Amino acid sequence: MFLTQARTPRDTTKFPTAQLFVLALVRVAEPIALTSLFPYAWKLVLHYNVTNEANAAFYAGILISAFALAEACTSMYWGGLSDRIGRKPVLLLGCAGTLLSLLVVGFAPNFWIALLGRALGGVLNGNIGVIQTMVGELVTKPEHEPRAYAVMPFAWSVGTIVGPSIGGYFADPSKNFPSLFPPSGIFSVFPYLLPNLICALMLFGSIIAGYLFLEETHPDMQPWSTPADLDHTTAETPLLPTAGATAHAAANLATESYGTFDAIDVQKEETWHIKSDGRSLSVSSDPNKIIFTKSVVMLVTALGIFTYHSMTYDHLLPIFFQDTRVDYMSAFRTFPCSLAGGLGLTTQQVGIIMSFNGIIALFIQAVVFPIMAAWLGVWRLFILVIVGHPVVYFVVPYLAMLPQSLLYSGIYTCLTIRNFFSILAYPLFLILIKEASPSPAQLGKINGLAASTGAACRTIASPIAGLLYGIGVQMNLTALAWWASTLVAIIGALQIAFLKRQNKNTTLVRTPATCRLIPTEEPSRSVVVRISIKEADDHLDV
Repeated sequence: MFLTQARTPRDTTKFPTAQLFVLALVRVAEPIALTSLFPYAWKLVLHYNVTNEANAAFYAGILISAFALAEACTSMYWGGLSDRIGRKPVLLLGCAGTLLSLLVVGFAPNFWIALLGRALGGVLNGNIGVIQTMVGELVTKPEHEPRAYAVMPFAWSVGTIVGPSIGGYFADPSKNFPSLFPPSGIFSVFPYLLPNLICALMLFGSIIAGYLFLEETHPDMQPWSTPADLDHTTAETPLLPTAGATAHAAANLATESYGTFDAIDVQKEETWHIKSDGRSLSVSSDPNKIIFTKSVVMLVTALGIFTYHSMTYDHLLPIFFQDTRVDYMSAFRTFPCSLAGGLGLTTQQVGIIMSFNGIIALFIQAVVFPIMAAWLGVWRLFILVIVGHPVVYFVVPYLAMLPQSLLYSGIYTCLTIRNFFSILAYPLFLILIKEASPSPAQLGKINGLAASTGAACRTIASPIAGLLYGIGVQMNLTALAWWASTLVAIIGALQIAFLKRQNKNTTLVRTPATCRLIPTEEPSRSVVVRISIKEADDHLDV
């Protein structure tokens, strides 16, 4: 295809600053489009009168999860298509699909058309895996990987800051800006069209930038490639785990670095076949090696639990913020009814708060995490954040009991606590899953299991949380949904007792016929190799 042709061969010895910048421009528009819905999803359902207020949270959850479900069902197809026709056309098509989804949601006359628009965006968008593949193909020098793989998570974080502010601030403009948008205009008929139009324009700019300046990275579609290269291509787009929440950009478990991390050292287990004369060496992975070990399964399960309760937080928070607030003075006299209702904030206020939440998350990701990881180490920090996670959900409903003068201080305190535990937890999961992998050659299958688990948990989290919130409204106890997430987080914390870090070193034992790398449990991260050679009565140890 004409979109796949590169202009001139790129110098692969230099850091691809320009190409990563263009790729980040394409990437940042996507989380802006996806997260702009969060502040007003609940209000959107109420606007369509599809249900009563008690069940609106459930329908809002379906609206949010529709994209993730559709994306999980089609991401493998788009990855495979990019292997055949090139990365660039699939990437631009994914952006166009998201743009179309925004327009359908903005002009939707009812809830079901809006739901169709969200699902359509997920079906047409396979950019998560394609973008990660392009980064890997742009970066050929190992010393460039830590910086390069930090760009896309950073772009995602920026998008989660800008997106909610657009969705919250520009929703229902006829009501919030009557002098600019008259009640008789189109934005009165479609009150949530404006934020979708703004995001669509940003995506259109990303498409233009990508079309003009982004180069094809497929290794067999370069100027020097031949038609035979495509017939025997080994290029492959990885399946990526679905992000745990809006704060977590998806990451490829098969890469050697993620976000703020340097390369993660994971040793192989291989069989070396050697003839008796010591020559004709070949290497192969052990075909009988168990891939889904107990450690892998337990860690992937823990990641699924974390993905579930983290997604419930993102869904419940804007609904709780906008729900009707009870009088806090009477709250102390009517416990537990003191935990009924929400905070009574406007959609604009929610958008601004969620944008500041993104800034807090970005600061913790860039500054706090490296300090904490260096101080406590991966395993102890992992235990800290998993055990502390139930507090994140338990304290939120008590914000309704704060006086107005302390409300915003309480909100930002809760958001800081949540971001500290959540931002630190997700990359730690990736490290531990990678360490638990029996071999780097098996990371693709483990990656697929993590992707499926994350997608499934992310898809069901929002509807279940919304359903529980509606039941809580009927019981005059909206804290029910938050406490249910607390219980799930406690289950995740109890799982620590069954987890064990796989910190593997390697022992190499050689015989005349075979040479096997055997993992050993030792506290050091460095590789210790012992070679034992024995023939007849001679013995040599190195």
